[in-house]
Amino acid sequence: MLPKDPVMLLSFVNTQLRDNYSTLEEFCSVYNVSKEELTATLKNIDYEYEEGQNQFV
Repeated sequence: MLPKDPVMLLSFVNTQLRDNYSTLEEFCSVYNVSKEELTATLKNIDYEYEEGQNQFV
């Protein structure tokens, strides 16, 4: 289960991307979460996915 708090979600997702997943799509598939919903949630706290870094920045 993913954290509900957007800041905790950001930390969790970025850690998972850094340590376990080479793409956001792979992460979303494993956690059964919509890429669009995830990126929209994190955009609300001014973070966007940077594919080259494989992180939300």
